[in-house]
Amino acid sequence: MQRKDLLTRILAVSGTVLVWIPLLAPLFFSILHLIRSGQLIFDYLMPAELFIVVLMGAGLLLWASLRVHAYTRLIAWSLGIGMAFLIGSQALAVASGLASGEIEPTGAVWILVLSMIVIYTLAVAALAMVGIILLQIVFRKPGKA
Repeated sequence: MQRKDLLTRILAVSGTVLVWIPLLAPLFFSILHLIRSGQLIFDYLMPAELFIVVLMGAGLLLWASLRVHAYTRLIAWSLGIGMAFLIGSQALAVASGLASGEIEPTGAVWILVLSMIVIYTLAVAALAMVGIILLQIVFRKPGKA
């Protein structure tokens, strides 16, 4: 039986909002900086920097999905893939000297680290989309299929 009570709705809404914040924050701050200075600067690392927000949101989404018995595996896989690629990108950056500035951000290592961060960001985007779908399930009227 699906539990669509107030707690489940709060979990789904809070989790979805928290997962969307790291994706929308760079856009918001880029637009704000563009308006203020006329120069477009985009912080593509912000979703990785705000990983703790993603982790909290994913935890809430996972809890809500367990209560409604929907998309639990997709949330868990997205979170796992995102964490694996984020940790992998950090480990590679530290091991190669990229994180400390020992080597220049060019070449194959730089491309691999950035690719891993892109995959992490795509996993966070997948979590955000599942959050929207979960909201539709939680707020669906009881008579509708």
